[in-house]
Amino acid sequence: MTNKIKKNYVPIWLQRVLAAFLLGGQVLVHVLLVRINRRNTMEQMASVGPDSLIIALVTASFVGMVFTIQVAREFIYFGAGTAVGGVLGLALTRELAPVLTAVVLAGRVGSAFAAEIGTMRVTEQIDALYILKTDPIDYLVIPRVLACCIMLPILTILSLIMGMAGGLLIATSLYNIPQSVFLDSARNFLGLWDLVSAALKAMVFGGLIAVIGCSWGLTTTGGAKGVGQSTTAAVVISLLAIFISNFFLSWLMFQGAGSALMK
Repeated sequence: MTNKIKKNYVPIWLQRVLAAFLLGGQVLVHVLLVRINRRNTMEQMASVGPDSLIIALVTASFVGMVFTIQVAREFIYFGAGTAVGGVLGLALTRELAPVLTAVVLAGRVGSAFAAEIGTMRVTEQIDALYILKTDPIDYLVIPRVLACCIMLPILTILSLIMGMAGGLLIATSLYNIPQSVFLDSARNFLGLWDLVSAALKAMVFGGLIAVIGCSWGLTTTGGAKGVGQSTTAAVVISLLAIFISNFFLSWLMFQGAGSALMK
């Protein structure tokens, strides 16, 4: 009777995470070498930006309104109603706008990347690109990464504006906070670095969403079932990457004592 030898192997999920890191490094090298397909990049920018605009703005407006409802009633109770606009501006700029916009794109765009490229993988279209001497990274991955890194900061700034508009509507109509007081508070609390940090966070989140979606698509196996599993896994991993990276980015960008109230 022969003994069965259990072979050590690396879990599939760990292999795919390592593949995503490797793909990210390859994308960086190819971008530095200016291997950019401009036509594909413009097409992906149109898909990532304008097609995601409505859902991102609607999400931001309701988030701004809900945040104002929760904050204004407490601040007014403590006699700090004049700070509502500034607190909303800080919350939206530093956290809510970049994170929630990235979450929206992870669900809409990241899943689409994984499904599209995963389908190409299981139907052997990726192999056809190699036969045609076309690098899938240059043709498929880099346009999607650049599109997310360029369009997500723009969507974040627009979401910030819409969130502030929603908060202003609630503050003036429900809590009788003058519009000038609300806007002056936001202007006094916010600084240039807050806007820059929001754009930097959005750029990082966009890169993570694109790389993870493309990587999970390129490593898809198992036919139609595998495509569905890769799509779901890409969204989940993208969300985890957004939240984890957000912690480290916030820790790096906002260390030390705050100065918003000192302005």
